[in-house]
Amino acid sequence: MSFDLHVLAIDPDASDDAVRAMVDRCQGDAHAEGELDQRIVDFYESLRRRYPDFPPYPDDSPWMSMPLDVGVDHVCMSMSFSSSDDVIYLIFDLAQQYELTVYDPQDDSVARPGDD
Repeated sequence: MSFDLHVLAIDPDASDDAVRAMVDRCQGDAHAEGELDQRIVDFYESLRRRYPDFPPYPDDSPWMSMPLDVGVDHVCMSMSFSSSDDVIYLIFDLAQQYELTVYDPQDDSVARPGDD
């Protein structure tokens, strides 16, 4: 079993329905094309410095699927339920730092930049 999180470069004022629709597009065949959102690039680079998604994989790798699903406007991650909470805290901290939105499909919650 895995625990999934989706980090999105979407307008922070977007509705929860718009966030869910973007996740659906990112998981389907209708990926957005174009220039990479620099916030996604910075998020991904910062995340993979601590938790690489390419060989050689560290013993404490939380990823159930590698490489991570990265697009021009998103990073989707599947983690083991036994993963350390540290990776989840890091994901949320980096998302805040780079002003990205996090969607948690386990409880259908949305965390936007500036949320406490």
